[in-house]
Amino acid sequence: MTHHQAEGLWLPLTLAQLDFWEEFRFHPGEAVSTVAHAIELRGLADPEALARAIKATIAETDIMALRFGLGADGRPVQRVDPAERPALRRIDLSDRTDARAHAFALMQADVDAALDLLEQPIAAQWLVRLAEGHYLWFNRGHHIALDGYAMGLVERRCAQLYAALAEGADPGQPLRPLAAYLNEETDYRASPRHAADARHWAGVLAAEPRPRVLRKGSEDYPAEALCAAHDLAALRPALMRQAQAAGMGWPDLLTVICAAWAALHLRDGSAAHLCDDRGRIAMPVWLPYMSRMGSVAVSVPALVVNILPLDVTLHPGEPLGEALARLGGRLRQLRRHGRYRIEQIAEDYGMEPRSRFFFSPLINVLPFDEARFAGCETTRHVLSNGPGDGFNITIRGDGEACGLELLVEADPTLTPPEDFAALARGLPLFLAAALAPENLSCPLSDLPG
Repeated sequence: MTHHQAEGLWLPLTLAQLDFWEEFRFHPGEAVSTVAHAIELRGLADPEALARAIKATIAETDIMALRFGLGADGRPVQRVDPAERPALRRIDLSDRTDARAHAFALMQADVDAALDLLEQPIAAQWLVRLAEGHYLWFNRGHHIALDGYAMGLVERRCAQLYAALAEGADPGQPLRPLAAYLNEETDYRASPRHAADARHWAGVLAAEPRPRVLRKGSEDYPAEALCAAHDLAALRPALMRQAQAAGMGWPDLLTVICAAWAALHLRDGSAAHLCDDRGRIAMPVWLPYMSRMGSVAVSVPALVVNILPLDVTLHPGEPLGEALARLGGRLRQLRRHGRYRIEQIAEDYGMEPRSRFFFSPLINVLPFDEARFAGCETTRHVLSNGPGDGFNITIRGDGEACGLELLVEADPTLTPPEDFAALARGLPLFLAAALAPENLSCPLSDLPG
């Protein structure tokens, strides 16, 4: 078994990375897959300790030092190059009356600039002083190197190191190296489990309707997606009660409710949809799968997240409770086979080269605690999540479902604005109705939405 020692050696890209490499090659000069957060800190007592914590976090994070190149055969390769680690840029705007607005304009300009993976560092780290005790930490990278979980992992590690420096708290364990994940993935791909997972997904993809496929490079990412945001905080008590009664985690419950809603109501150009002569509806919906629990990747900042199809089938006349229980079972089955990469599924499916599945509708429930810096009021601002097309449903909240927020986005070329407005109004109504215990016996078609 060949195992990797990532630092200094040229290594092949993972399957997930190859997908983003092709996107980079097919969309030259476009800022498509930048990911960036701004952590706003008010009441920061020790900015120098924060700067030291950010620098220590950079030193632990291999993906910030990734360098890409082309091998002798023309295929992309990567290596961890310490010289590529970004220096912390310090910016003082405290003499400006528009300091905060100007800082966000500077960060957005950085996010919107095209990033050449062959010529430019893939990460940037800024610490911006707005006023006494008021700072912004800008954390920017590229999706070829890290996913949303990895962004949060880096930020939580930095907060832990800041607490250690500022208050003498336990510094905890360092982040794991990229090589640990690459080696584990190599072992998995050679294992009997990988072969069993392949058989599972071959069966799932044999069902109708067939998922939609896109030719890479043909994506017409909208300049401005349709977008609607909703505060779901009032639904938390009902959500927690219903999840406990169903024996299901609250993120899973929200996922299957949104999946049922999509199958019932989404009829635009973004989704594959089939209704048979008995009125039964079938639709694949797409779910990000973290693929980290039980893996060394739980402490490795890297691109690990997978995207997998949940085969939703239901009848509008069936009771809500029965539909949710069945979909919950399908979701558990998906997770048992979730490490098998979507890129490998596409190859097994017989997809032509330079093609990919169209991940729409995409349902992404994010139950992650944000980084909290000791002694500070901390707010995370998501400046860029990377590319988006089709119809996207995102729900964010912390691990206890506090602060729940819903974001609905759509490509206006596929979802007409008037249809989007109705859909964006209907989903919160459907969620609220589906969380009412008295509605579990109601037919799905009786729920508003």
